[in-house]
Amino acid sequence: MPAKRVRFSAHALLKFRVLAGHGLRLLREQVADVVSNPTTVNEGYRGRKIAQGPLDTHRVLRVIYEERADEILIITFYPGLRERYEKNQI
Repeated sequence: MPAKRVRFSAHALLKFRVLAGHGLRLLREQVADVVSNPTTVNEGYRGRKIAQGPLDTHRVLRVIYEERADEILIITFYPGLRERYEKNQI
């Protein structure tokens, strides 16, 4: 079965610029890779999912997305501290 197409919401596209303004430059491929190969996935609001993957030694990247029949829509994403989001993981 072919992989679903990944699409970014207008808010997610803006988020790339906002984070770059704070010195964190991410590529679309990095964000999509977290959804494709997450270390964890949690349920979010309104049926959305939260995928999480490593960003660097101190941070994780969290990606909020909706899985639809024909695509994955990335709503937003943000970095988080590993100590906060990985505290219950080994």
